[in-house]
Amino acid sequence: PVCSMGNSTSRLYSALAKTLSSGAVSQHQDCLEQADSAQLDPIDPKDLLEECQMVLQKRPPRFHRNFVDVRKNSASNQRPIRVMQWNILAQALGEGKDNFVQCPMEALKWEERKCLILEEILEYKPDVLCLQEVDHYFDTFEPLLSRLGYQCTFFPKPWSPCLDVEQNNGPDGCALFFLKDRFELINSANIRLTAMKLKTNQVAIVQTLKCTETGRLLCVAVTHLKARMGWERFRSAQGCDLLQNLKSITQGAEIPLIICGDFNAEPTEEVYKEFSNSSLNLNSAYKLLSPDGQSEPPYTTWKIRPSGECRHTLDYIWYSQHALNVNSALGLLTEEQIGPNRLPSFNYPSDHLSLVCDFSFNQDPDRLL
Repeated sequence: PVCSMGNSTSRLYSALAKTLSSGAVSQHQDCLEQADSAQLDPIDPKDLLEECQMVLQKRPPRFHRNFVDVRKNSASNQRPIRVMQWNILAQALGEGKDNFVQCPMEALKWEERKCLILEEILEYKPDVLCLQEVDHYFDTFEPLLSRLGYQCTFFPKPWSPCLDVEQNNGPDGCALFFLKDRFELINSANIRLTAMKLKTNQVAIVQTLKCTETGRLLCVAVTHLKARMGWERFRSAQGCDLLQNLKSITQGAEIPLIICGDFNAEPTEEVYKEFSNSSLNLNSAYKLLSPDGQSEPPYTTWKIRPSGECRHTLDYIWYSQHALNVNSALGLLTEEQIGPNRLPSFNYPSDHLSLVCDFSFNQDPDRLL
């Protein structure tokens, strides 16, 4: 059933309501064959945010998070580029496989959880949005975000675990969105990651964009590496494969690079060290929130499973530190905000926190490594 939303009969509500009644895999192909969403009327983000808040009116209010200014230099006159990284939790996995023992099933209902996800995106208004565990791309994210002015790309996992769940909505995968009034797409690559020369179930999307205001090129990648303990060498091999691809695409870092991902790896893992020490001269943006600028946050995911409490730092925004400056980063939720039952919850739709950074191009474009 569609939630009652007072007297609203807007076309916008009709668009949102259609995405509330998700169907199974059989609808997947129908979505592909429907009229291009870009041909539909644009949506005012304020209107969509209002509609989402009406659906969520019985839930507690969203958590407040502040941006932290981390600039070393004086203010840039460029308009910053806001990048958002988020593993949004695949609906089929949240309801069917992940066993969040302290999270009521009621909190995971797609009709409302979807609005919590959209509310977070609309609140921070990213220019570039990188998502993992997207299993409602064709019926929710592509139709709505394309009408908000985003160009949308999706690359599903070849063997998504979502397909093992009854009444699933198709495979999950990575998705990349960018605002068409800020960027022009120069090229795009969907990469199936390899490990030890074998194709794996993990993927990446890499796009080279041209910033319409500055004329500068920017390469953006989104990925989601293999999960679970015991797969450290596998993740390391996947990371090496992605780095090799990125070296080629960016011509050895001549094009500035931002990589967003759920790496499923703590900073102590080999794959993290590979990215830190890469010839692409990458830094992890969220380290800049630490007092010394050298330490990752204490957690980016916090949940309770039957095996116990899981509190880990797994999500990162890497960037070319020779070509890009981080102006600010969105602070993480505190333990008090997250609460004793951890994530997901009635307040927060995913078991991973969103990461959001504002970037600007280095003023000296000729300075490379």
